[in-house]
Amino acid sequence: MTERVKVVTLGCEKNLVDSEIMSGLVFGRGYELVSNKEDATVIIVNTCGFIDAAKEESVNTILDMADLKQTGQLKALIVSGCLTQRYKEELMNEMPEIDGIVGTGDFDKINDIIDEALAGKKPILVGNPIFNYDKSLPRQVTTPRYTAYVKIAEGCDNACTFCSIPIMRGSFRSRSMESIIEEVEHLASQGVREISLIAQDSTNYGTDLYDSFMLPTLLNKISEVPGVEWVRLHYAYPGFFTDELIDTIANNPKVCKYVDMPLQHSEDRILKRMRRPGRQQNARALIDKIRAKIPNVCLRTSLIVGFPGETEEDFENLKQFIREVQFDRLGVFAYSQEQDTPASRLPDQIADDVKEYRANTLMEIQREISNIRNGNRIGEVVDVLIEKYDGRNDMYIGRSQYDAPEIDGEVFVSGAQLKIGEVVKVRISHSFEFDLSGEVVA
Repeated sequence: MTERVKVVTLGCEKNLVDSEIMSGLVFGRGYELVSNKEDATVIIVNTCGFIDAAKEESVNTILDMADLKQTGQLKALIVSGCLTQRYKEELMNEMPEIDGIVGTGDFDKINDIIDEALAGKKPILVGNPIFNYDKSLPRQVTTPRYTAYVKIAEGCDNACTFCSIPIMRGSFRSRSMESIIEEVEHLASQGVREISLIAQDSTNYGTDLYDSFMLPTLLNKISEVPGVEWVRLHYAYPGFFTDELIDTIANNPKVCKYVDMPLQHSEDRILKRMRRPGRQQNARALIDKIRAKIPNVCLRTSLIVGFPGETEEDFENLKQFIREVQFDRLGVFAYSQEQDTPASRLPDQIADDVKEYRANTLMEIQREISNIRNGNRIGEVVDVLIEKYDGRNDMYIGRSQYDAPEIDGEVFVSGAQLKIGEVVKVRISHSFEFDLSGEVVA
């Protein structure tokens, strides 16, 4: 009997790409991919282990899937991803429901793991995280047909004191430009119009392979691929944000005017403890330069509150920083004390209730800022990628170049019959806290 495989993905877009590769390998083996977990004879849970909440979700999902051994048709439960890279022994010892484990550096061998698990061998394959995707491996893209993520590098060398990514994903390693372009060409030939570039540290792309910051060159080459209309950049580490990169975003019409640059904090003392690049003065100068050279740019950042030693004064200053800088998009995370990271050993750890209060407070401030900044777009004509049709209200829903998939707002569009996946010009007429609405421009 042909095995029926369900892949469950948790965590970030980088994990999603890994799941798509495993799906491609499984499909190439002749197994059937299923969307319903009750139909699966093999389930792969691709876990996240970045923060405590993600670990808890991963464990709960594993247990939930394991129930299908009694209520469904499940024969083998495989666990992969970041959680397995860090805790392979603990998972196998404490969760006997698991039939096989594969780490972040070995998931290209998923078919071997499935074979051994079905044979009752309880395989564990967790080596050094040195894997780097190449287009020679198959991939089953699961995002809508018009958009896809492309991973341009793996791992990270920045050694931020709060972060466990180097433990789970290894050192920074760029993919070759030829491999990336070949993959983009294949995706574009399949109808993908939006390419979202992802890496833990995208601005450092190329320094290990070409001894130079090659991200601007890569952006330009991708934009030349026939069929590509938008190129979106994620996770731009501020320490490597060069003038050439700013000019490329400003001058290349296919590169989205969208800068996703995690700053993590505003206060110099906290940034130093985090081992982050530069200080607040450097961040403000970079933001001013970006806004001066890229008109109408959308700036997204992420911040961590409750880092060890963060005082009430630090938090008040962070609030003021947000009010003054006026980010278009903002994500806030309560600090998570991650095992084996330098920050986990720092004194003056902050209570969970204080961290949650500070996170909620920042998001309330950002809600007001977002409402104002969205209001400033009324009257603008923006390109919108149409994603779905709302028949009840007879309108289409899409995203502008200022909105990344899943994490940002939407644009409600009326005034014409449209096709899913096409890019149309829309004049913005109304704004909300996180979304916009308007009519198609003839």
